[in-house]
Amino acid sequence: MVDVPAPDAAQAVLKDVLAAQPFDAAATAFVLACLPRGKAPVLWVQDRASRLENGRVYGPALKGVKLLRVEVSHARDVLWAMEEGAACAGLSAVVGEVHGAPPVLDFTATKRLAMRSEASGVPVWLIRSGVAEGLSAARERWRVGALPSATHPYNAAAPGSPLWEAELFRARGRSPGTWVVSDEGRRREGRLRFLSRSGDGPMETDHSAAAHAAG
Repeated sequence: MVDVPAPDAAQAVLKDVLAAQPFDAAATAFVLACLPRGKAPVLWVQDRASRLENGRVYGPALKGVKLLRVEVSHARDVLWAMEEGAACAGLSAVVGEVHGAPPVLDFTATKRLAMRSEASGVPVWLIRSGVAEGLSAARERWRVGALPSATHPYNAAAPGSPLWEAELFRARGRSPGTWVVSDEGRRREGRLRFLSRSGDGPMETDHSAAAHAAG
């Protein structure tokens, strides 16, 4: 495997992240690891079904990330809050979790989110669980699943750094592919490490900031 540049998490676009399996929190963990660190808070919105499947996200557990957590009952409220948040330049990012494929989450709704993100400069992430795909105007679409953790450097019986399998199955300006993602690089180098799997080359980008993904 070859270490390749991670995607630019600070890029102001809409990105979809789908869970590879039911009740797999890897998609949530992947987005958390990609969030920019800094003084500006992150707006995180969940609908009820997402909370039941993925659990709640707690800000104090995330070093360097300030979360404004909003819990709602329906997907339409998630989308409304995301649109409002994406228009706020005081946020560093907006994350929304929607379970399944509700009628309100159609191509038009994602197009509005994408346009709002690019107009305001606020990155927007949409986590979708309980659904295989669905239409979306997102610039990047990822499918993320959990892998066995890396070996702990000091204790073979303890879990090491988290590992995920991340598939970029649709994108503008990047080549699709599947990578093993290591969280270890974020702690040491300030960014995730994307390790190329057999048959996948380096991740191509359309901007020069790609190497500074999760700083």
